[in-house]
Amino acid sequence: MDAVSLTALLAVAALAGWVDAVVGGGGLLLLPALLVVAPGMPVATALGTNKLAAIAGTATAAVTYARRTKLDWWVAGPAAGLAVVTAGLGAALAGVVPGSAYRPVVLGVLVVVAVFVVARPRLGVVAVPLRRTRGRVVAAVVVAGVGVAAYDGLIGPGTGTFLVVAFTVLVGADFVGGSAMAKVANVGTNLGALVVFAGTGHVWWLLGAAMAVCNVAGAALGARMALRRGAGFVRGVLLVVVLALVVKLGHDQWLGW
Repeated sequence: MDAVSLTALLAVAALAGWVDAVVGGGGLLLLPALLVVAPGMPVATALGTNKLAAIAGTATAAVTYARRTKLDWWVAGPAAGLAVVTAGLGAALAGVVPGSAYRPVVLGVLVVVAVFVVARPRLGVVAVPLRRTRGRVVAAVVVAGVGVAAYDGLIGPGTGTFLVVAFTVLVGADFVGGSAMAKVANVGTNLGALVVFAGTGHVWWLLGAAMAVCNVAGAALGARMALRRGAGFVRGVLLVVVLALVVKLGHDQWLGW
């Protein structure tokens, strides 16, 4: 890899860390960049190397949120613990299940999310504590720790976005609180997947470590911006990321990119 390509990749890693810290979806940037810069890299290796960078960034963002805002550990903690196992199982199947098998479903869910967020402009702007019932807490833990975590192990991009929406809709968090919980759960999904990819030799450690440094820098900046600018800012970034994911997955589905 030449110096220009490496520099560009590290810059993308920093931007991906920023996006992940605010609302998730950094893999949408970093995974394609990895495959472009290193065209001979197997997809599983790209996923594993991305996880090494991502876990550093999400952990940094989680610590930043935890220090500066009230984090609902009763939801985020169990979701993260469950996600370690489920994401690991998803990663084990990453080379078995073709993207075409689940891409249309994910695309459909993203379209619904986009319409839902646009149609409800007050969603996530302020917290709704009355939604935080025991049943909804359990539902949020299962959706995040099983459903979203399995998706993260299989493919990854958009995981943080799904987590933010899940915590906002199910337990009434505002977008800043939902993003904070999402970062904790995302650490669990990244850890579970990383262990499996590392165990099967699908991590480029030196490249992943360099990307991780840049990802951490971007994540620290992104978390601070989200906390400073509030839920409205996070909502705007969420819509942009969701629409970008729809375009990317739609392109993959029908044009075979």
